[in-house]
Amino acid sequence: MRDIAVFSGTAHPELAAEICAHLAVPLHPVRVSRFANDCLEVQLQANCRERDVFLIQPLVPPVQEHLVELLLMIDAARGASAARITVVLPHYAYARSDKKDAPRISIGGRLVADLLTSAGAHRVLAMTLHSPQVHGFFSVPVDHLHALRELAAHFRGHDLSNAVVVSPDLGNAKEAAAFARMLGTPVAAGAKQRFSDDRVQISTVIGDVADRDVIVLDDEIAKGSTVVELISHLRERRVRSIRLACTHGLFSSGALERLSAQDGVLEIVCTNTVPIPVEKRVPKLEVLSVAPALAEAMRRIHNGESVSALFG
Repeated sequence: MRDIAVFSGTAHPELAAEICAHLAVPLHPVRVSRFANDCLEVQLQANCRERDVFLIQPLVPPVQEHLVELLLMIDAARGASAARITVVLPHYAYARSDKKDAPRISIGGRLVADLLTSAGAHRVLAMTLHSPQVHGFFSVPVDHLHALRELAAHFRGHDLSNAVVVSPDLGNAKEAAAFARMLGTPVAAGAKQRFSDDRVQISTVIGDVADRDVIVLDDEIAKGSTVVELISHLRERRVRSIRLACTHGLFSSGALERLSAQDGVLEIVCTNTVPIPVEKRVPKLEVLSVAPALAEAMRRIHNGESVSALFG
């Protein structure tokens, strides 16, 4: 592919390298340095002039550090006369801050979208945003991918004759229903109320799950509080087995070990939108790659082809 330049920040260089391998293009180096006053400086170490530049950086912990690094990469590409700058956001952490549900709070999802645009981004390629309205926070074109195909391909290897897809809450029910159609299974959902970041209550499970093999689908799992609460309700309904699936496996605060130890959980499946260190992985964890999907979307963007056709 001519006239394309791909760079990665420090958040997830392994994913960037895999994407470039699928595109058969080099991953150009980026120098990130820190001044004595703790300020960052970024230098893109390849020619950007009149080139189609892609900057790959998921917003993962430390999120603020990686966000500033991304903003500086965008600014560096703009200052180097890039023809177009596309930000590849495998995980947009601030997408969870998408509404004003308490007095005097910020809507971080919109603010960070404005920052990316102000820094010079011409386009955004995102994967499984937390809620559909986040797409509208950006004033530049957004290609919004999802990982349902990769997850569905994995679960088709199981016996699905008695399976049901369960969404932890009604907000994710539409995505769970689409996933269930891919697998040819029924769908159910939990009725959830959130009181704080790590305290949730699920009053009931809507749908028939008794004596079934359950696939719990969520967009991301961080502390796992919602999933643990849901699992207890599923056990009360005497389900046969439980498998957990999500796009973004953040697994903070020992969530992976805690979920793996839950009775009835046979498997935990996520994608590599965020890095999962080897030392945090457990035997029940399966990590699927979204690099082929992101690479194909980047190729289509570069060539002016339809990205929505990927979901046809």
